[in-house]
Amino acid sequence: MTLTQSTRDRIEHLLAEHPVVLFMKGSRMQPQCGFSATVVGILDRMLPDYHTVDVLADLEIREGVKVYSEWPTIPQLYVRGEFLGGCDLVQQMYRSGDLHTELGVTANAENVPEIRISDAAARVLTEAISQHQNGVIQLVIGANWQHEFRLAEGSSSGVRVTANGIELLFDAESAARANGLSIDLSEASGEPEFIIENPNSPQAVRQMTVQELKQSQDAGDALHLYDVREAAEREIAVLPGAKHLTEEVIAEIDALPRDALLVFHCHSGVRSQAAAEYFARQGFSNVRNLAGGIDAWSREIDPEVARY
Repeated sequence: MTLTQSTRDRIEHLLAEHPVVLFMKGSRMQPQCGFSATVVGILDRMLPDYHTVDVLADLEIREGVKVYSEWPTIPQLYVRGEFLGGCDLVQQMYRSGDLHTELGVTANAENVPEIRISDAAARVLTEAISQHQNGVIQLVIGANWQHEFRLAEGSSSGVRVTANGIELLFDAESAARANGLSIDLSEASGEPEFIIENPNSPQAVRQMTVQELKQSQDAGDALHLYDVREAAEREIAVLPGAKHLTEEVIAEIDALPRDALLVFHCHSGVRSQAAAEYFARQGFSNVRNLAGGIDAWSREIDPEVARY
């Protein structure tokens, strides 16, 4: 594909306007590929604000940025107008500390978490590791707070923690999420099953009915209502007091107290659920998803709000 001057101008305008720009598939809250999700996860740990461009919504930018950077894949990360690389390079720079330097942030000291392993769980883990010479059990805690045991090479780098005679390996991100974690074993189902309790896991997002939202608004309760729909949908109908969830508004949310009441809505409650879960993972403890979305509001609260 030939890079037209107009597309080049659009790309350069984005790079001049925002210090950190990630061209990705999907959005910061809803990545549409694993590679984009990986880079978002890294940036979210390091920066309160950065700009993302959804290349799936703009074919010219999607193909044009590949020509502009002379790099064939998405995602692509730029810092102060300079192309840093795609997913693999960003991961390497993060592990080496070079990404911290580029972004001007201080690398966190290595966290060695305190964990507890019950006797029953220790016996099963001991049996598992005994079957693999020169192996070590790694516990990965993803950004979505799923816990997964893996077998790694004994020489693998990472944070090593010993509890009840069992050595576990964590990558830096998992270690930062693991302090206070406990591992037990249940055989209630007839088969041994690990029970992992992690006090750092965000609370599940609760649902708020449209009636509850109306009551809170009428009572003047301190809440922040956000609309995650597309701009074209907002031209059809909006909820009173709802802010459109843009990159600028995301930065505003990040500055709020972590116990602020955040309510997210979309058309039916699906997209807003993903947005609410995203902010719960960022440490907000009082997050709600509007059940049924604006469609439920139209049906149950205000029929003058247009349905579509």
